[in-house]
Amino acid sequence: MPIRAYKPTSPGRRKMTGYTFEETTRAEPEKSLLQPLHKRAGRNQQGRVTARHRGGGEKRRYRVIDFRRDKDGVPGRVAALEYDPNRSARIALIHYVDGEKRYILAPDRLRVGDQVLSGERAEIRVGHALPLSRIPLGTTIHNIELSPGRGGQLCRSAGTGVQLMAREGKFAHLRLPSGEVRLVHVNCRATIGQVGNLEHESVTLGKAGRTRHRGGRPKVRGKAMNPDCHPHGGGEGGAPVGRRQSGPVSPTGVPAIGYRTRRPKPSDKLIVRRRYAK
Repeated sequence: MPIRAYKPTSPGRRKMTGYTFEETTRAEPEKSLLQPLHKRAGRNQQGRVTARHRGGGEKRRYRVIDFRRDKDGVPGRVAALEYDPNRSARIALIHYVDGEKRYILAPDRLRVGDQVLSGERAEIRVGHALPLSRIPLGTTIHNIELSPGRGGQLCRSAGTGVQLMAREGKFAHLRLPSGEVRLVHVNCRATIGQVGNLEHESVTLGKAGRTRHRGGRPKVRGKAMNPDCHPHGGGEGGAPVGRRQSGPVSPTGVPAIGYRTRRPKPSDKLIVRRRYAK
């Protein structure tokens, strides 16, 4: 899918690029697969801001995506390729022979009219979903489950793909786009192919307004604030960043450099090689 460049009619347009949407074949979504999506603006269930600099943005409606791919043995046909405002990847509308309609993530090289199938007996073709135990080694996959039957959780964004490296006992070795090698149970399902919309990383927003349309808000430096708003605030003139005791910190006082904030999880033992060296 090529990237569209705009004429420099204004400073914001000068370096702006966008999609041509040549691969999409339908403008309106399937009404039976829509749900309302309420804005949270970075707040949790208690109403407290847990992710700063979020809010506003264009109104959206959620497209119900079939991440489980559990409709085994029932062939479906790709009826349309659509834009989804809730994700970077494109989605494909599938019409099954029994009359049901579902959305799936659209992999690269999937076209309207192609047939998709899920289950252990499915062929090794782009868009088909199978357990890891039935997929040949070296295959590029996406939408990978971490627990059998839970639905795909890994590798769902545009242009990403995971390589099936090996199988050892009940686990398969997967090399993620970050370089991390992880163990996943062989009964977990994955979809053949690479996620579409490969040019997503090549798009230049060009102006602050496009970030606001996506729900992002301005970010103010801590050293530019008052001391009651941020630990870096206050001082006469340009004070250095950080505090004498701990260096740079977050608004709540958590050190920003050299301080590990990730808590160990049971799934960490399934990581064979981390994405970064300790």
